[in-house]
Amino acid sequence: GLAIPEQTVYEYLMERCPGDDVTAIHYYGRDIQWKEVKEQVDLTARALRAIGFGEGDQIPVFLRAVPEFIYLFLAAEKIGASVLCRDNTLEENIEAVKKSGAKMIIAHDFLSHEDLNRYRKEAGIRGAVLLSPIRSAMRTGLPDYCWNYLESLYTDYPAYGPYTMSWDAFISEGEQFSGTVEAEKNIDRPLFRAYTSGSTGPSKQVIHSAHTMIGNMHQMNFYGASSEFSPTWLVTKLTPSLVAVVVAMLLMPLASDKLLILSPFVAPEDVDLEMMHYRPNCWPLIPMFIEIVMRNGRVPDDYDMSHLFSAGAGCEAYNNNQLKRAQKFLEDHHCKARFTTGYGCSEAGSNMSLPLTAHPIKDGNVGIPMPLTTISIFKPGTDEELTYNTMGEICQCGPGTMMGYDDPTATERTIKIHEDGSRWVHTGDIGYLDEDGFVYLDSRIKRLIIRHDGFKVFPSMIENVVSQHPAVHQCSVVGCADKEHVQGRLPFVYLVLDPAVPAAKRKQIIKELRQLCIEELPEYVQPVGYKIIPEMPLTLAAKFDYRKLEEEITPRDY
Repeated sequence: GLAIPEQTVYEYLMERCPGDDVTAIHYYGRDIQWKEVKEQVDLTARALRAIGFGEGDQIPVFLRAVPEFIYLFLAAEKIGASVLCRDNTLEENIEAVKKSGAKMIIAHDFLSHEDLNRYRKEAGIRGAVLLSPIRSAMRTGLPDYCWNYLESLYTDYPAYGPYTMSWDAFISEGEQFSGTVEAEKNIDRPLFRAYTSGSTGPSKQVIHSAHTMIGNMHQMNFYGASSEFSPTWLVTKLTPSLVAVVVAMLLMPLASDKLLILSPFVAPEDVDLEMMHYRPNCWPLIPMFIEIVMRNGRVPDDYDMSHLFSAGAGCEAYNNNQLKRAQKFLEDHHCKARFTTGYGCSEAGSNMSLPLTAHPIKDGNVGIPMPLTTISIFKPGTDEELTYNTMGEICQCGPGTMMGYDDPTATERTIKIHEDGSRWVHTGDIGYLDEDGFVYLDSRIKRLIIRHDGFKVFPSMIENVVSQHPAVHQCSVVGCADKEHVQGRLPFVYLVLDPAVPAAKRKQIIKELRQLCIEELPEYVQPVGYKIIPEMPLTLAAKFDYRKLEEEITPRDY
């Protein structure tokens, strides 16, 4: 059967390397062969040692998904260190660096001088290695819309001066270094530290080792693969501050003979242009991306999307109406792939399930557990296992399970050791399993709305009804205070309408939605208010920011 290899990530990749002269990464007009990846990893490892990083250290890395991130990650493993990534507010990033004890950070050269000084003053670093985003690119390989996005990231005063070092100077330091570079092999030491997205609560630092990362990616190496050729795998925009991006979108394609195409410097609203530019076989999607492709109207009616042979969205729940629209769009453009939804979390190392289209893709169907992953449903907050078709907390046990958070108390709350010694991640997500082993995801426990009388309202119940209305482009249900009962919460609906809907029709649409909910939902589920907004607020991880939505409800809204 399938067994997780006891290797470093570097060993795992090299064992699967199709040849030194084969292209591993394409980056804005430039092909990077496997031999160059190996050379750059070795040089980067020496450079990290030269500037003072060693075994057990945390290396704060604020890079987008550029080739140098991959070199840094594998170099950190060689020297026995861990890479620390965070992409939250400046204050939260500074806090993470301060906790790490690191004396240097690695960032892009669009870091502002003001921000550098704050890192120096508040986090205690002595300086920063600064990387040009186009160091590994061909300048002519960047389309205008990528240049425009890239230029928008620079301030009038980028970081400069004696506390900064260019990437090339950093590598030169490594070339002069003559001490020991490689640490003793240990696949169970911390290797990657990243933070949860923070869409439903404060973000937490998740720690993974080589063992847990390979534990996850080894179960899905076959996804999007072909025995006849090396498929292309495009990553747009998403940053390596997310576990799923590093494990499932950067390392996994490299470990499974796919050509990794990196396009980190594209505005979200232009991902449709990148899709048409590269015509990839695989393109990891989040709901926002497929919505943009459909909404922008720039994909011609006769554009052939048959180049995509895997299509689906991860990141967060996608309601029935959205699924139907996405599937129709693919079919109208000759794509043979079934549009599916995936499911995972940072604590589980990325994916927990893989799509299987034997059952209709609706009602939160996110497929079946990965081959070595067990998913079960427990009564929330307990280790009492529930039967089929019963809503409860989705829990996971498998080789991709994180080492833990950096906070032992938080780790104990999330990872429960069962009597047989198995480690279960209590995900904080609500869903159920059917008799065929399919997982159905409803929502986060923190999004569960509990009324004063104890009735539980699942947001998806309302979202699946509201989204049926043709004028509704997006909707999200959050909890608001019950004015008549101190302990109670009630459902409140946020709406983004189709841009073609005239402002004069808004009141009528809300009236129609109220009637629709009365007809299709039980009385205890009825929303108390509806609010139309121009767009959904997003976290930096491109998820709906439910915390922000809740905070913005005022008593006048319902």
